[in-house]
Amino acid sequence: MNFEQARFNMVEQQIRPWEVLDQSVLDLLFVVKREEFVPAAYRALAFADVEIPLGHGASMLPPKIEAKMLQELQLRTTDKVLEIGTGSGYMAALLAARAERVYTVEIVPELARAARENLERNRVGGVTVEEGDGARGWAAHAPYDVILLSGSTPVLPQAFLQQLKTGGRLMAVVGEPPVMEAQLVVHAGEGVYRTVNVFETNVPPLQHALSRERFQF
Repeated sequence: MNFEQARFNMVEQQIRPWEVLDQSVLDLLFVVKREEFVPAAYRALAFADVEIPLGHGASMLPPKIEAKMLQELQLRTTDKVLEIGTGSGYMAALLAARAERVYTVEIVPELARAARENLERNRVGGVTVEEGDGARGWAAHAPYDVILLSGSTPVLPQAFLQQLKTGGRLMAVVGEPPVMEAQLVVHAGEGVYRTVNVFETNVPPLQHALSRERFQF
């Protein structure tokens, strides 16, 4: 398989048509090798427009969703980033290429271990993989400039908003099947949060994600 041709096709046929036009984001997709973070059994699908199974109910998001999220967050070299849902470590590697420090939290020990190995093998620095349940916030290194949830949540927990610096950005897929909204939330000032619905999608939820309260009769 010609990985470089497949990578080029991914960018030109999937990602650019999805209005990911930030050249620095597109360039990054050629630098951080996605196939190096994909399980060996699915390596031929590394650049396909599909979710790739990682085991334990987890999966890698389609490339266009990863790229769109990265573009919307507008990362800066001074940013401290929190990612919930490490998975393969690929998104953490992309974040680390743009930010100063990335803390990524994974609930499944086997996935956390594999992500560390992927990041180390690809010589990605500036990332700390931590094990735990971050679906409702991760106060350990708060406040953060950027928070990214790499799985969906029916309701966005308030803890994440409280852990965001003023001027900080949060990206999360919020809602339930069949339609969810990828939302960009900006902490504009004391108690002021601005939310923009960026695109509709449907991605697997984080383990133990906060659910909506149901009416009981």
